[in-house]
Parts: sequence; structure tokens; C-alpha cells
Amino acid sequence: MNKDIDIVIYGATGFTGQLCVKYFQSLNLEINWAIAGRNLEKLQDVTNKLAANVEILIADSNDQEGLRNICSRSKVVLSTAGPFHRYGSKLVAACVENGTHYVDITGENFWVKGLIAKHHEEASRKGIRIIPSCGFDSIPSDIGTLFAVRSSNKPVKRVDSFHSWKGEASGGTIETMFAMGDLNLGKEIRDPFLLNPDGSYTNEQKKLSSDVFKISKQKDLNAWSGPFVMAGANTRVVRRSEALLTERQKSYGNNFIYQEHAFHNSWSKALFSTLGLGLLGLILVSPLRKIVRSFLRKPGEGPSLEVQENGWFDCKYLVENEDGQRSLYRMYGKGDPGYKVTSKFAAECALSLLEDPETLPGGSEYGGVLTSASGLGEVLIKRLSNAGIIFKSFNLS
Repeated sequence: MNKDIDIVIYGATGFTGQLCVKYFQSLNLEINWAIAGRNLEKLQDVTNKLAANVEILIADSNDQEGLRNICSRSKVVLSTAGPFHRYGSKLVAACVENGTHYVDITGENFWVKGLIAKHHEEASRKGIRIIPSCGFDSIPSDIGTLFAVRSSNKPVKRVDSFHSWKGEASGGTIETMFAMGDLNLGKEIRDPFLLNPDGSYTNEQKKLSSDVFKISKQKDLNAWSGPFVMAGANTRVVRRSEALLTERQKSYGNNFIYQEHAFHNSWSKALFSTLGLGLLGLILVSPLRKIVRSFLRKPGEGPSLEVQENGWFDCKYLVENEDGQRSLYRMYGKGDPGYKVTSKFAAECALSLLEDPETLPGGSEYGGVLTSASGLGEVLIKRLSNAGIIFKSFNLS
């Protein structure tokens, strides 16, 4: 199959899509990349505004033939077109059909669960890497945990991650959150092992992996923890990573436990944040969400350049080895995490898939509906380090 395009950015007219185009432009890449979406005029506006001399491909998310045309020519598709349960399914199907690797920025685990059921077996057989959740959902959780576990150089019993950040939500993210509130997702979405292969976890793991909603003092960090808004998405991704790594590569440890928290400097900040998160949850499941939604940003709108530049994220990983030793690791970077950092994450994930296949986890023939840790691994850690994301190790006294 003759593929003349290395990477296609699908959804390039959206807020995050344009940031991905801008990021690619900044790298002066010696690859052939293109942009794609459903509206030619808007795509031309993007190329004109960002002075991007790239090919434009047209396909609506429901245009199966147009999507096949894109994927038949492309080695990698990077999609920023969400909500993904509305706009992503046929694109992923076209990627698997045409032997095209895929990354996106979804946090919609219920949709990823469907991708696993529909495409994991075929993608695995073909050696195609389908890797959702390559934005702030869930790169710091997934890749940061991989870094922490591998750096500890011992079998790990448990990792707790603690997240702090500064940034704002775009209209696209808000639309996804409120769209999920309209769906009847049922009890399955609360399953801590929603994305795991059958039989890949023990009763002990299940007992210790329920979502955390309490405020706690963290003596090792001299701080407080509380529930983290994205933990419900991120924890499932990390647990799938551990299961896939156990299958084909190297396990994190026997009966490995992963939990995720928000990091706070004081009890009062932890309380205020937790109450705010509870209020958001109530709004999303009540009729009020339609009223509230009308006052918030619309898709395509996002934070100002100043907000993007002044944002940051900081994730700490408290590791407990099977021998009882404890250690601390950190992953952090500058820029609004939901947009400036997410576009960097997604772009570097896509670029990782162009590296020598033998250097990627599992080797050149490995495929399936994977995760960033199981499908990109240390190749991505190296690329992110070169792109300004900091990974550090600390000793606990």
C-alpha cells in the first residue's frame, strides 16, 4: 500500500487542532503532513492564518469513503475532532481497515471500550497501533507512571499520582463533558477496570481500586489530596497499560494498584476544590446542565494566548515497591495543560509512530487498541523530554 502522507491532523479547524498545526509548523519537520476535516473553507483559513503550506483533505466524520481515502494515503492519523463518540468511530474503523496508526485526545472511556471490542483483535493481527487518550487525558498519568515504575527498577506494589495544574477549558472540552451528561452510561462506566482485558486483574486489585473521593493528608508530600476531576478517565487507562505490558512486555508488579488524586497545599484548598467538583457533577446529571451550557464557551472557542502561555501542569508519583521501599517521581511542564500541552503531547505521540518500529514497545508487529505506555513507551518519554517536558526522580528521607 503506497502511503504518501506521514501524518494527517484530522479536525484541524478546531481549537486544539489548530494548536497541533501550529506545533507542527514550529518544528520545521522534514516529513509530509496534511490537515483534514469537513469544511474546505475553514481548513483554508487555518493554512492561511498559520502560513502552513500543506495539503488539505476533505471528509466528514460520517463520510466512510472520504475517510478511507485519507487513511489509505496516511501512515498516521492524529484526530482532535471530539466529542469522539459522535465523530470518531468511522475514522478509527477506516484506520484499521487501511493499516493506518491512530492517536487522539479523547477522555471518553466508554467510547474507547467500544473500540477495544470492535477493533483490538484486527488491529493486533495487522500490527496497527490505535492509541486513544494522548492529550492531558491521559499522558501524564500513563507515561508518568511508566517513567516512575521503570525508574524504580524494582517490582512495584502501588503508585499514587498527585496532579496540580493551571489552565482553562475550551468550548470543545465543555461540549464533551455536557454531551456525556446526556448519555445513559449506566454502572459500567464506574468499573475501575473498564478497559482491562478479561481476567487481567485479581479480587485484591478490584477491592483496592475503587475511585477515591476523600480528602487526605499526604505526609510524604507535606500536602493534602482530594478527588481529581480526570481520575475516572485516567485510572482506567493506566490499569489497561499495566495489563497489556504484563501480556507482552514487562509487568509493573504483582497485584499492582494505581490511584489518582488532586494535589493541594492546604486542607481548605482541598475542601473548596472537592465541593466545586461535587457541584459540577450535580450539574452534569441534572436538567440544569442545558441552562448552564448555554452560558459557556462554544466548540472552537478556547483560552487566550496569555492563558495558554501562563498555564502549567505538575504531576507527582509516589511509588511503593514490593519490598516496602518508597520513592517519589515528577513530570511537569509549562503551558495550559488542556490545550498548549495537549497539542504537544498528541503531536509527539503521532511523531513517535514514525520512528523505527523496532524501537517501539512490542516491536514492529505489535498492534491493537493500546495506550501511550504500552504502544509508545520510552520512545515517547524521550521525545517529550526533548520537547521540554521534565521528568525527575527524588529520594524520600
